Amino acid sequence: MRWDLCVITDRRVAGGLSHAELAKRALAGGARMIQLRDKEASMRALLPEALQVAERCRSSGATFIVNDRLDLALAVGADGVHLGQEDLPAKETRRLLGEGKLLGISTHSLEQALKAQEEGADYIGVGPIFRTGTKEMGYEPIGPPLIREVRRKVTIPILAIGGITLENVSEVIAAGADGAAVISAIAGAPDITAAVKKFLKVIRQVKEAFS
Repeated sequence: MRWDLCVITDRRVAGGLSHAELAKRALAGGARMIQLRDKEASMRALLPEALQVAERCRSSGATFIVNDRLDLALAVGADGVHLGQEDLPAKETRRLLGEGKLLGISTHSLEQALKAQEEGADYIGVGPIFRTGTKEMGYEPIGPPLIREVRRKVTIPILAIGGITLENVSEVIAAGADGAAVISAIAGAPDITAAVKKFLKVIRQVKEAFS
């Protein structure tokens, strides 16, 4: 699969647009990885939307990841789940998730990245790279240099996350990230479909330049 861009859905950033509508617009722009992120809604409330996102992703040949909620990921047949450092341990998650599904882990240091790889993560998120207003992570921005350090030590795909914009995404790809996970710069854009197209164009241009 291509790791160019992971669009993370966030209804608050998108001014109330549903996860399904966000996904629809992102997929129309060429996104092939969607992560549903919702820290507030209940399982009952999220289930219908997650099913819609799963169907849209299947129809588009895109990968569907659920953030944090292993129960939701299993319930809707998502392609995988993405966990933070305070979530269910990677080894236990892998046992419950089963083989053939993707397990992503958020990491904030080289040590965490190495541990995630050792415990069976299929890919890692590294960040926050730049300052972000989407959520309070409890970590200071670490900048592109950590991506370079992690890239030298891990073999699994790296998605840079945290404050990624159209203006700075080239920095994280040049530093060695396989792609970028983006929330605000896409979900909060006036035209989500156009924003995705612009991100993909820049990311692929940088990759071609360094290939």
